[in-house]
Amino acid sequence: MQTRALKLVALLVAVGTLCVSEAAAQGFSLPPLLMETDAFEDGGIVPAKYAMRGENVQPGFTFSNAPDGTVAYAIIFHDLDVAMGGNTGDVLHWIVWNIPASAGGIPEGSLPEGSVQGANVMRRNAYMGPGAPAGPRFHHYVFELYALSETLDIPTTSGRAELLEAMAGKTVAKAAYVGRFRGGS
Repeated sequence: MQTRALKLVALLVAVGTLCVSEAAAQGFSLPPLLMETDAFEDGGIVPAKYAMRGENVQPGFTFSNAPDGTVAYAIIFHDLDVAMGGNTGDVLHWIVWNIPASAGGIPEGSLPEGSVQGANVMRRNAYMGPGAPAGPRFHHYVFELYALSETLDIPTTSGRAELLEAMAGKTVAKAAYVGRFRGGS
């Protein structure tokens, strides 16, 4: 039985190596872009301080390991667990772009000079924290970070669709950070 398990592990390692090698041969790579916060653990519970019905404070993040040529960052923050229909399919809580790469992140409750906030689902150019209702299950809120090769020239009235279109061909790396939230927690 142990020999069989070792053979299975060896096969999985070989297949994994082949897949990675094939992806690399096709020009696919995964830059090690990271985003981190002290506000809550990745995959952890978002404290009420950062929630819509709490203090609604935008958490601070640090960004590291961006590829050479990164000029700016963009963030898309959304709730995966609410189906809205249309192109987006979920609730957009916050978008921001042109965060200078030199800033190394965003401080809690503010943005570096030059950053631009777009329109969230409520058509407000502001952070809108998690707002899931009380209930038995948590909603999953994702902060998607994009490293960009240039700044974007789009109006502040832009939403997610316009931001994604403007980022096409300019995204050099991507990272994500997830928080869970439910009302009453």
